[in-house]
Amino acid sequence: MKSRWSLIFVVFTMVGLLLGTAYWLVFASNTKFENEYSLLFVETETSEEELLAQISPLLKSSASFRWVADQKKYLENIKPGRFVLYQGMSNNDLIRVLRSENKPIDLVISPFERIEEVAGYVSRVIEADSTDILEAFYDPDFLFQTKLRPENVLSLIIPNTYEVYWNTSAVQYRNRMLKENRDYWNETRLAKANEIKLSPSEVYTLASIVSKESVKVDERPIVAGVYLNRLKKNMKLQADPTVVYSIKQYTGNFDTIIRRVLYRDLRLESPYNTYKVDGLPIGPITMPEMSAIEAVLNAQEHSFLYFVADVERPGYHNFSKTLSEHNQKRRVYTQWLNNRNIRR
Repeated sequence: MKSRWSLIFVVFTMVGLLLGTAYWLVFASNTKFENEYSLLFVETETSEEELLAQISPLLKSSASFRWVADQKKYLENIKPGRFVLYQGMSNNDLIRVLRSENKPIDLVISPFERIEEVAGYVSRVIEADSTDILEAFYDPDFLFQTKLRPENVLSLIIPNTYEVYWNTSAVQYRNRMLKENRDYWNETRLAKANEIKLSPSEVYTLASIVSKESVKVDERPIVAGVYLNRLKKNMKLQADPTVVYSIKQYTGNFDTIIRRVLYRDLRLESPYNTYKVDGLPIGPITMPEMSAIEAVLNAQEHSFLYFVADVERPGYHNFSKTLSEHNQKRRVYTQWLNNRNIRR
């Protein structure tokens, strides 16, 4: 009888130890990083061994994590994404987070001059690399469907803040930008574009010039009105920012700073140089701010055809209806540049 009770005691003790060990494996803290939290980026198609190698430095016991992950069949379906692991998490917590708590990122798209710059920036925020992003936007079928060209496909991207997942692919990012673009171009904006006889991509291109011409949001509708007046009269736009862009494209140096456009620059042969081409350039010269797009769609109606920087009000311009009036104001600005030895 005594030996029977001894056996029962041993069995219960072993069961208790096993249950205690299992509980410890599943629910005890298994993190060892010092900060409050640590970010873990799991790439698409990460293998079991790759994940374990990546997460092990963050754990007290990688063996216990692997055991629990096996029991929960997590390693059979590893999810890609950006995950926040907090200090003190158990294996159970870690696997729950890795299964279902892919944290989004705020992707801030501010104005860049070229889609190559956009691709480079976005590739530092999401998993897709810049080459794949460019290939997605330049895909011939995609361009055909959207009626765009490589030179103006940038017009799909509306500067804004977007919530995206880190594991977003190049095609997913491109399609997201297409969706956001179509949402932006609602019936009201399309109607306004139609009134000024411009397509959305043309509005975007003109807005890119307006954005470069004036940093003053309150002045942009006036500047937009000047260019629309010129388009109506079949006058060349003669926008200095398009010359600056042409120079940068010609030299291949988009980091160069050009503070003054020279007469010889106006002769540069480029599909972006509006001193040489009629109408709008072949594509945008930057990503315009939303205020510039809205300025084109809601341009001020007036009779101005010319404008030049106002030396008395930095950032603003003087507007003219006639060339003779404009030339007088331009001479004042030219003298101002010369007095300050601004040659380029």
